[in-house]
Amino acid sequence: MRIGTDIIAIKRLEKSIEKFGDRFKEKYLNPSEIERTKKIESLAGLWAAKEAIAKALGCGIGKNLSFHDIEISKDAQGAPLFRLAKEAQKIHNITESSLSISHDGGFAIAVVVIIQER
Repeated sequence: MRIGTDIIAIKRLEKSIEKFGDRFKEKYLNPSEIERTKKIESLAGLWAAKEAIAKALGCGIGKNLSFHDIEISKDAQGAPLFRLAKEAQKIHNITESSLSISHDGGFAIAVVVIIQER
């Protein structure tokens, strides 16, 4: 079992959106995620979630995992979940996971627990 967490100041992402506009979102989010993120708080939550997942996998964002390899969505009850792109899943062998995302007081935070097949 592996755990990852990340926290980000929402203001930091606001400044990036002001500077780069939609190009910023396109660089870090999948089309389905862009479609669902109408509020900056939601964008910050997705950012924190992707960083937390990369930390739990022990690889960070880089050669073996990109922001676009991770897709965050919601289950039928509205709880966040994620899936990896096919090639990334082959590398990381996730069998179970749990993701929590929250935002308040100008910050967004995410925590993930991952179980990998060994």
